[in-house]
Amino acid sequence: MALVKQLDKRSGITYVYESVSYWDKEKKQGRSKRRLVGRLDLQTGEVVATDGRGKRRSTQAADPPAKQGPVPVSTPDRLFFGATYLFDQIGEVTGVTEDLKACFPGQYKQLLSIAYYLILEDQNPLFRFKKWGKLHRHPYGKDILSQRSSELFQSITEEGKMKFFRLQGKRRVEKEYWAYDSTSISSYSEALREVRYGNNKDGEKLPQVNLALLFGGESGLPFYYRKLAGNIPDVKTIRELLRELDILGYSKVKLVMDRGYYSADNINALYKAHVKFLCGISTALSFAKDFIRELGSQKDRYAAYNSRLELYVFSKTIAWDYEQERPYKGDVLSGKRRMYLHLYFNPDKLADDGKALNRRLDSLKEELLSGHRKPEHEKDYRKYFKVKETPKRGIALDYKQEAMDAACERYGFFALISNEVKDPVTAIQLYRMRDVVEKAFWNVKERLNLRRTLVSSERALEGKFFVEFLSLIYLSYLKKKMEENGLYADYTMHELLDELDVIECFTEPGKAPIPGEVLMKQEEIYRAMGVTPLLAKPES
Repeated sequence: MALVKQLDKRSGITYVYESVSYWDKEKKQGRSKRRLVGRLDLQTGEVVATDGRGKRRSTQAADPPAKQGPVPVSTPDRLFFGATYLFDQIGEVTGVTEDLKACFPGQYKQLLSIAYYLILEDQNPLFRFKKWGKLHRHPYGKDILSQRSSELFQSITEEGKMKFFRLQGKRRVEKEYWAYDSTSISSYSEALREVRYGNNKDGEKLPQVNLALLFGGESGLPFYYRKLAGNIPDVKTIRELLRELDILGYSKVKLVMDRGYYSADNINALYKAHVKFLCGISTALSFAKDFIRELGSQKDRYAAYNSRLELYVFSKTIAWDYEQERPYKGDVLSGKRRMYLHLYFNPDKLADDGKALNRRLDSLKEELLSGHRKPEHEKDYRKYFKVKETPKRGIALDYKQEAMDAACERYGFFALISNEVKDPVTAIQLYRMRDVVEKAFWNVKERLNLRRTLVSSERALEGKFFVEFLSLIYLSYLKKKMEENGLYADYTMHELLDELDVIECFTEPGKAPIPGEVLMKQEEIYRAMGVTPLLAKPES
């Protein structure tokens, strides 16, 4: 007789069966009979009895409900506590612990423990959690086996995730701008539906899934993400983003996006949804080129120079040609919408753009003369060169100087558009806020070891992304506090966490943990992080 575990992919419940082997005389082969014993409790690892239809058996002497709070200890022990204490406090400050408990009451402690592990043991695989867990005090307080973590990931429901996004979004300041961007996560598993070959932003020749993040500009914290098929370009994601933000009940949405999200269709959708936006655009757009020509030789006049930005700054109000298709009427509603166009001229960028053009032309020229033309470059061949080929002289090139001069007119410039931000200085400061997303992607891929995914099931991938997202909230909070308090002058983030991680606590059954010695510089780190230091008495 043996016990067999089997995961029901529809419900996420792991059932346990009693399997008895026997010899079938008629078929002359070994057979087995299975009897449902119960279902596996993901927290305790125990088998909970059922009535044979997946329902818990009601018993008169039911166990009393487990008390909330830290996991009680059964034997005296000495554990590392300083860094995980900091995470406990950050979870309270950001509301992550409260919101996670409301969305995943049976799993939130395990999710927090894995998130803590991913941050402190960066780039280490999850099967090493056992060693880390024995040395640290953490929310779950017990080991999480590798196979158990897979079951945990699969138990993360879409309903629970959306509820968490909604709760976290309500904690963000409604008036702030939200930075939106995406990155590609390579995968070795082509069995997943959303793993596709696309524009890999890391330059890897692997199929991928795309991960889109939404960050609060003032808080510096992420509160929403979407997993996308790897072959979906950025420009195609805006309409679905607006739909989901509406479902989540977010009001007064303000988005900051890079030029990869610009299209006339997207801008029309943002106007239609009454969303405030700030978006980077190509200077090759007609209204941007017209403004550049209008400036002419005045592009570097001192009156337009901003010393703090070290840029020449220009702005004007333009009219956007708004269009809205109305399928129910079979027509297109058109009109004008006010928009602010901001231009920035950087003399250093002018020189760099010129060098880049020359390198580009050299590369195109070599491809043409060698006969190794690339299909994706055909448009540029026609734009910059006149190609003549004869049997005797072979390939001869003539240059389209007018096209080259037209390209040079725009060099040194970059542009932004907005339907709300009038001031060009404010606009670029808000746009640079997107840097928080770029650094977050680095944290996800490098520190949280998610440059490539190895999971082979959709639900496990969804769950792993969610736990990585939880970890990213803590990392983003740490990064913002370190920048605000100038701590990067003395520590890297890893060094700061190591400085706290050496603090121990003594645990004894029935008693609160007793922290070990805390140095003055460690207390200062806690205060800089906006939390009460260990052993410090709260102010009355």
